Amino acid sequence: MKVLIVASALTLVGSCATLSHTEKLQNIKDSIVFTDANIINNYANTITSAELNTHVYKFSADEFEGRRAGESGHHKAANYLKNYYIKEGVASPLGTDNYYQNVPESFFNDGIKSSPNVIAYIKGSEYPEEVLIISAHSDHEGYTEDAIYNGADDNGSGTAALLEMAQAFKMAEREGLAPKRSIVFLHLTGEEVNLTGSRYYIEHPILPLHNTIANLNIDMIGRVDDSHESNPNYIYLIGSDRLSTELHYISESANENFTKLELDYSLNSENDFNQYYSRSDHYNFAKNGIPVIFYFSGTHDDYHEPTDTAEKINYPLLQKRTKLIFTTAWYIANNKKRIEVDQDS
Repeated sequence: MKVLIVASALTLVGSCATLSHTEKLQNIKDSIVFTDANIINNYANTITSAELNTHVYKFSADEFEGRRAGESGHHKAANYLKNYYIKEGVASPLGTDNYYQNVPESFFNDGIKSSPNVIAYIKGSEYPEEVLIISAHSDHEGYTEDAIYNGADDNGSGTAALLEMAQAFKMAEREGLAPKRSIVFLHLTGEEVNLTGSRYYIEHPILPLHNTIANLNIDMIGRVDDSHESNPNYIYLIGSDRLSTELHYISESANENFTKLELDYSLNSENDFNQYYSRSDHYNFAKNGIPVIFYFSGTHDDYHEPTDTAEKINYPLLQKRTKLIFTTAWYIANNKKRIEVDQDS
């Protein structure tokens, strides 16, 4: 009888010690603290709508001929990215002045010629082997005899965001605040043709995938869709909770502390008709167990049309959305521990 009483007591203690799902979520939320918020905000504020404007206008200019993967216009655009990183002093993990991961013609379909992913990085100061990848695709639809598909929103907006964030993180490094983990700035080719550049990177990673802790992917964040005409202060987040609960709440905390956008998760549903979760480059990272967030502002009448031009971008909104991504990345790169993967889909 005495033994049974002790066993029952142990069972009771064990059940009391087990945290509920709600308690676990609260513990995750409570653990996310931006202790250096003023410092982060100072660097985030170096991301300006004027500089984003400059990059979008340049990257969507006629001289890049619509940036179709494998064609001369995309090669010119890749060279623009490379020269920017050299000018800013942001290194390449490939060494010297080699910023290109060449995706060979054999990896493409439909006779598309070889085309480069462009890659730059800032090496982590404490955990350099752990890698955060921030990505945006650089290609678009090319041109016809009648029109150039300049792709200002798709994806000049994401490209400009990546360049501005790289500059801000480099400024912090120069001032003694290098990220604890390495941050890779990855411009992917061939997104418009079956996510080819990201598929190639996954199969031929420059830095080990098992130490790639997250991917923040940016594709079209410069416009306002029809659903938000009355409230443009928003961004769609897709995938943030699919693999890491912690990543989801880091993003939410960054928004609460720095940007206060409406975080719209309506396109994150597994039943979403458009299936956006599988339609941009983050998906190839997620399929390999790497937590992702896909940042997106929705489609519009100019999507994949020659009319997707730079004057239609909302630059103050682009700045705010970029700031959200930057502050989220700062936390991931500088947290005491790498983010935890606790989901399987």
